[in-house]
Amino acid sequence: MQNAPRCGARTKRRNGKPCQSPAMPNGRCRMHGGLSPGAPKGNQNAFKHGRYSARSIAERRQIAALLREMRGDVLR
Repeated sequence: MQNAPRCGARTKRRNGKPCQSPAMPNGRCRMHGGLSPGAPKGNQNAFKHGRYSARSIAERRQIAALLREMRGDVLR
């Protein structure tokens, strides 16, 4: 961590010295560099669950349609 590249952004309001926080791949720290670079491409750890996958959404819609159909048959 000691040898990591540093941000170097200059502070305006405080003492004007460069920031010493470790830099992200874009060259600035998390406070001065904008958005995080995010998870690496193909990172399997970034996929937490499949609730919003196309397959899960289609499955929930199908179940909801079946429930609506059953309720309609019961009421008639």
